[in-house]
Amino acid sequence: MTLQTLQKPVSIKERLLSPTATKKLIFFLLFDALIIVIALYSAFLLRFDFSITDPMYYQILYRAIPLFLAVKLLSFAYFRLYRLSWRYVSIKDFFSIVKAVTVSAVVLIAAIYFFRLSFLQGFPRSVVVSDALITLLFVACLRISKRLFFEVVRSAYAPKGRGTLIVGAGNTGEMILRDIQKTGLGGYAVVGFLDDDVNRLGMYLHGVKVVGRLEDLPFVIRNYRVSSVVIAIPGLGHVRLREMYTTAKEAGANEIKIVPRIYDIHRPELRARELEDIKVEDLIGRQSVAINYQEIGRSIEDKTVLVSGAGGSIGFELVRQLAGFNPRQLLLFEIDETELYHAEITLRREAPTIIGRIKLLVGDVRDRERVEKVFRAYRPDVVFHAAAYKHVPMMEYNADEAVKVNIFGTLNVVRAAQQYGTDRFVMISTDKAVRPTSIMGATKRIADFICRAYTSAGRTEYISVRFGNVLGSRGSVLPLFLDQIERGEPLTITHQDMRRYFMTIPEAVSLVLQASVIGRGGDTMVLDMGNPVKITELASELLHIHGLEPYKDVDLHFIGLRPGEKLFEEILTAEEGTVSTRHEKIFVAKTVEQYTLAQIEELVEQFRRLVLVGDMDGKEIKTLLRRYIRWYEQQPERLPETTVTNVLPSPNLMSTESRSNFFGVVDKSSSGKG
Repeated sequence: MTLQTLQKPVSIKERLLSPTATKKLIFFLLFDALIIVIALYSAFLLRFDFSITDPMYYQILYRAIPLFLAVKLLSFAYFRLYRLSWRYVSIKDFFSIVKAVTVSAVVLIAAIYFFRLSFLQGFPRSVVVSDALITLLFVACLRISKRLFFEVVRSAYAPKGRGTLIVGAGNTGEMILRDIQKTGLGGYAVVGFLDDDVNRLGMYLHGVKVVGRLEDLPFVIRNYRVSSVVIAIPGLGHVRLREMYTTAKEAGANEIKIVPRIYDIHRPELRARELEDIKVEDLIGRQSVAINYQEIGRSIEDKTVLVSGAGGSIGFELVRQLAGFNPRQLLLFEIDETELYHAEITLRREAPTIIGRIKLLVGDVRDRERVEKVFRAYRPDVVFHAAAYKHVPMMEYNADEAVKVNIFGTLNVVRAAQQYGTDRFVMISTDKAVRPTSIMGATKRIADFICRAYTSAGRTEYISVRFGNVLGSRGSVLPLFLDQIERGEPLTITHQDMRRYFMTIPEAVSLVLQASVIGRGGDTMVLDMGNPVKITELASELLHIHGLEPYKDVDLHFIGLRPGEKLFEEILTAEEGTVSTRHEKIFVAKTVEQYTLAQIEELVEQFRRLVLVGDMDGKEIKTLLRRYIRWYEQQPERLPETTVTNVLPSPNLMSTESRSNFFGVVDKSSSGKG
């Protein structure tokens, strides 16, 4: 039995009533034509005090109808009145209606009185003005009718939902309220706003009052019987967010939601269905990140963009955010077909408008022929290279595989970009490449060298973006702790003094996109990851969020540093230094080491010979890495906080933890995840 035989047959009534773009166009054309005729007839009645006694004017009226229909319908089409959203018509749309009616009136005046059309001799002058005003009124009323029904008529009789408080009465809060009132989504009944702007206190937004300041949160929750809280302040940092979350929970709120951190710049409206539940990483590492979406959009819109390692934590977040900038094609290159399958499902839900422009490409960056085939077929304008092996201890025991992916794989993608005319190549680098003590960090340092060397070889701009830990990525410390809490096991920490710099995945990726348009060919961009966090404090905060006490309900076990790990990670070294950019969280490293293309070719060939002979214990590979990387395996001394902050132009700039916490790959197969 086929799928078609199982489907319920569609009735003629359902076919007629189901909305389509064609039916919508026919509907508005017919009603606009009717409005134009009624408006012209009404204008004549007004001109003659509702009593047209001279038959000549009836003849003029009948002759004018075809001209008025043609001019006005063409004007309406030119100003895109037939592409307006009937349900979500806005003030901007109203001005489009005004322009369409005004232009049509001017054209009609010119035709009747300046070109003196013979069949309209004696046409009353006042009729054109009256006709324009009546047409404007009727056309505007028709297009606002659906929104008026849903927001005023239906909402007046809508059943009451659970009491909802919106924190933040700015544009974001207003958009959320408007969508809730239009759709009634989730059964929310907004009872008030909170806002710290004194000018907004006591004011009403769509009939809902700003009832107090943020400090009044517990009082309002109790007195207004609030069960749901929506925090509509996108730039709220994790410390303030955690305070509000704790206060709301203690006051009795059952549900707390936040706005998504990344917006679709082509659809700036925020819908209530897009609200997110607060995640643990929001309460621990969410930062305020200012991004110039218009600038990023100009660099991505209508371009073919390829992301390698597109199924990984960083890679897929790159894909999600890039989808919002309207690329011509978005190429997902990934070795794990299962991850590509899950990516497609997510993108069909989150980015349905561009799903037809997304290509799912299974491939391994180590496979030079496959990489070149993809670049030859699609010729990407922009490449984000996130495919890599990034688990620090695991790569210590698999040095040859780290070399294959992080060095050979990067070289394959870099060469293909050069050969097939890519404009900009952005490599996701790592803080582990600074004074590397691990195979992973050292191989990524070589990848940095490769990008810098190829910058001078053609028109492609190669940029490395270096940053550290992201919260919530696969293989990182946060999912490990959460799993241990769920199982009732002790939390395992490598060392009681270990400190790391953290940022949530969406914020780190948004900074990567910003760095990609700020940087120039050959630059190594460095992200400020915020303030350092002791892993023991992170574990304690996580336990407190879950209502547990360290050492009382759950123990903390210190297991010692693993191979390749450091107590303190660095994003920059003292000998490099930084140059500030126009973004407060993005810097350019003053890189000292520079290799020519010939030197890179020789370097890669030496690694290739070692891999071919089978250096299973990695000793020869480590020896070769020491030859090319000055700082490799020189463990830095422990630096007090005051010393660390003096190295950099920003007290927050340095970073982060064991590479296992960076791009989130425990290790899945040959090419790893970004």
